[in-house]
Amino acid sequence: MAEKINLQEAVKRSVQTEKNAMDFYALGAKNMKNAEARKVFELLAREERDHARQFFDVYEGSDLSDFETFINAAPAKDGEWLSDMEKALISDFNERKAMELAMQKEQNLEKSLREMAAKIEDPQVKAVYEANAKSTHQHYELIESEYARLMGMVHETDIDTYVRE
Repeated sequence: MAEKINLQEAVKRSVQTEKNAMDFYALGAKNMKNAEARKVFELLAREERDHARQFFDVYEGSDLSDFETFINAAPAKDGEWLSDMEKALISDFNERKAMELAMQKEQNLEKSLREMAAKIEDPQVKAVYEANAKSTHQHYELIESEYARLMGMVHETDIDTYVRE
């Protein structure tokens, strides 16, 4: 029985983490001057909302409000994601810094999701963690690609083009 309680507590924390990530990207997007970078962060905010929904749907507790009320609540002021974005906004915010912070956050989250998935026996909950870890890795790659574009770097998908020219 203790394992189930621990699993549900982990799922509840994951719901909150994904909401924190959504709020992080929404705040970042509002402060971006570059339209393409803003679109990337807006997309990521929507996807983090979807991740929160996936965890919410496997959460068996009754202490959370309905999903829409939960997801539309004010951001958690004590959340690490949001406090890191707020620090970046205070200290000479720019798209490069936001992207670097986002890549770091996504790498850490992917690692955490994979570690949790490895400990879970419940196949439905395990599948949610694994799917979110995979999506989180894709978020990292998307941010990395946008970062390369912003910085004027050659992205690995463009290497063949440049080699042939």
